[in-house]
Amino acid sequence: MKNYTTDQIRNVSFLGHRGSGKTSLVEALLYRAKVVAKPGIIEKGNTLSDYDEEEITRQFSINTSVISLDYQDKIYNILDTPGYADFRGEVLSALTVSEGAVIVIDASAGIEVGTEKAWRLLEERNIPRIIFINKMDKGAINYKKILTELKEKFGKKIAPFCIPLGEGEEFKGFINVVENKCRIFTGDLCEDRPLVEHEDFESVKNLLVEAVAETSEEAMEKFFNGEEFTHDEIQQGLRKGVVNGDVVPVVVGSAIGGIGFQTLFEMIYDYMPTPVESKGGEVIGINPDTKEEIIRKVDMQEPFSAFVFKTIVDPFIGKISLFKVNSGIATKDVEVLNASQNKKEKLSNLYFVRGIKQRDTERVVAGDIAATTKLPYARTGDTLCDKNSPIVYGQMKFPRPCIFMNVIPTKKSDDEKISTCLQKLAEEDPTLKVIRNSETKELLIGGQGKTHLEIVLSKLFNKFQVQATLSKPKVAYRETIRKEVSVQGKHKKQSGGAGQYGDVFIKFEPLYDKEYEFVDNIKGGVVPKQYLPAVEKGLHEAALKGPLAGYPVINFKATLFDGSYHPVDSNEISFKQAAILAFRKAMESGASPVLLEPIVKMEIIVPEEYTGDVMGDMNKRRGKILGIDPLTYGEQKISVEVPQKEVLEYAIDLKAMTQSKGRFEFEFLKYDYVPNEVADKVIEEARKDKEDK
Repeated sequence: MKNYTTDQIRNVSFLGHRGSGKTSLVEALLYRAKVVAKPGIIEKGNTLSDYDEEEITRQFSINTSVISLDYQDKIYNILDTPGYADFRGEVLSALTVSEGAVIVIDASAGIEVGTEKAWRLLEERNIPRIIFINKMDKGAINYKKILTELKEKFGKKIAPFCIPLGEGEEFKGFINVVENKCRIFTGDLCEDRPLVEHEDFESVKNLLVEAVAETSEEAMEKFFNGEEFTHDEIQQGLRKGVVNGDVVPVVVGSAIGGIGFQTLFEMIYDYMPTPVESKGGEVIGINPDTKEEIIRKVDMQEPFSAFVFKTIVDPFIGKISLFKVNSGIATKDVEVLNASQNKKEKLSNLYFVRGIKQRDTERVVAGDIAATTKLPYARTGDTLCDKNSPIVYGQMKFPRPCIFMNVIPTKKSDDEKISTCLQKLAEEDPTLKVIRNSETKELLIGGQGKTHLEIVLSKLFNKFQVQATLSKPKVAYRETIRKEVSVQGKHKKQSGGAGQYGDVFIKFEPLYDKEYEFVDNIKGGVVPKQYLPAVEKGLHEAALKGPLAGYPVINFKATLFDGSYHPVDSNEISFKQAAILAFRKAMESGASPVLLEPIVKMEIIVPEEYTGDVMGDMNKRRGKILGIDPLTYGEQKISVEVPQKEVLEYAIDLKAMTQSKGRFEFEFLKYDYVPNEVADKVIEEARKDKEDK
């Protein structure tokens, strides 16, 4: 389809709980479009969508796959997203470029956590959606119960477009209420059959007619006058309701059983908005030079602009950038501006992606999704555009890491390589963070959960042949003093010829509003000014290792108030050593050193029924509850201050405590005193570590 236009495109994300059958449904659509001879099977590892080695091994989606289809002169870009909560960032990037969505539900499981999360994401972004109840041919299915639960959870937007004919093993097809016909499975695909009588037909039809009546004043008037709507009026009215987000169609089927996906194919095109219809057909950005707002129309005649929504790092091909053209047309071998980086890039190749496969193309029009390779500067979230019409689109917001772990290479020789490779994987996954902690000497990776981090390590091995393990990170404790003390530090060394002499009197006292302060209170030049920097340097050096467990000493004030020097033997080294001696003496003779631990502030969001459990658990972790605020969707936000040591693996614990319904964010707040019983253990562990070394 070389001359296709924007109105022929539908960009749709498939969302749902893990195991609901999203990938199998994509395979069914590929089969219907005659892209594949037969649908791939997840258990056999031969699907187009889940092609990553980790996905094949684990048998669930980890990455968002783009499946580009042209079927019956229509363009479908289906974004198959992971259902596992640890890969929420993949879902968010897919929704950035989607005008519509399909929520897939496992009929045998009903509404699951992933279903609710998918609905909320779409509601927050006002994205039109269709609900596909999958696996209608499995187990004991109660369609009416699922429908009732959908209405209770999601409100009166829910509109059944189908009535199943049989359930479980008896499921053989359905009545399409909008089209007034049946679709019956004949052994390969479904065939259209005449309408059969069903006790629920009239009530369901009336629900849809009422939904049509709500779409305009004219339709409402016609409804109250008792006039019947034509088939076209019903379809157009329902489409308007779906596009506006007022109606959410519910259809049924079985991806593996071969039922319902043709209807879904048709409904995606008939009911999901085109790129021009979504958000008024406009995309908002800013001029990178003037910072003024620019409104760009989703139109082929506009200057070219595109948004990079996903990056894939391939050890053989290099970097693959997936992008959506927001305006104009992308063509091969054209130099464009990466306005986010203020760098020029060349689109040396263009192709449509179909999971692991790709199809070369000469052009990509406004509203379509494609990929290119080897853009040296492009990163996820960047804007590519015409050099003469610069524009930058807003960055995507990804969830911050909620768990950090230490990465230990199996081979010590891989230490440098592992850091470089992890940075490449972080380019691919914006929810992954890589930190080198200079204090603890650990390489930390942060992500959305333990499974997320384990899969990162598997990718590290599969893509770069670097093997590593995970361990709980060390806590960066601190030490401080609680009492004021004045001491003398005297360094005197004579070994023939010029000696060394430095003598200082320093008062140490607790400081609560900042980490460190040095005060020069010398009178009469008893310590010459040229030696003051050396004194301060000595204090800095000595404070790096505290007397209790070897952690840095903070929150103290050091006042140099007296001393003496020798006109020949004094020098900077002597006064530096004198300061170090003074510091150590103070720690040993009355400054009363104590251990400090990092305190983090957490915002934990959980359904109301889990609030008591979470608060009780936080009390056990020495947490201090700051407040509870009610949110939408029956959730509560619990604000807590808690020692970092107690929540290093909280992401795992909260998931178990709330059946994956809870989430949280945290940030460092302050250092505070460690209780004696905890401090004793930390000091003992530090002593053992020192002995082991």
